[in-house]
Amino acid sequence: MQWLFLLIAIIGEVIGTSALKASDGFTKIIPSIIVIIGYGIAFFFLSLTLKENVHIGIVYAIWSGLGIILISIIGYSFYKQTLDMPAVLGIALIIIGVIIINLYSKSMQH
Repeated sequence: MQWLFLLIAIIGEVIGTSALKASDGFTKIIPSIIVIIGYGIAFFFLSLTLKENVHIGIVYAIWSGLGIILISIIGYSFYKQTLDMPAVLGIALIIIGVIIINLYSKSMQH
């Protein structure tokens, strides 16, 4: 169940962060409401993930790493923000790190 909670937390965070850009400094009401709901969902489900007796560092690495990747894709797709080669390389290293954690780390569960 912890993986489902973590996935929901990541999706909520990505929705909230994407809407944060659209909220224009909380001057647009609908995107601002989406930010609050998205982050509310993110933190609620992150707290449920951490309730499952897992390592906070590993959970946070996966949550933030996947969030960075998804937000970069959304920034490129919807906001026409491009990434230079160092940024692409850095994101690739994040992807590799998340894969290594998920495949090889025994730290996720006590």
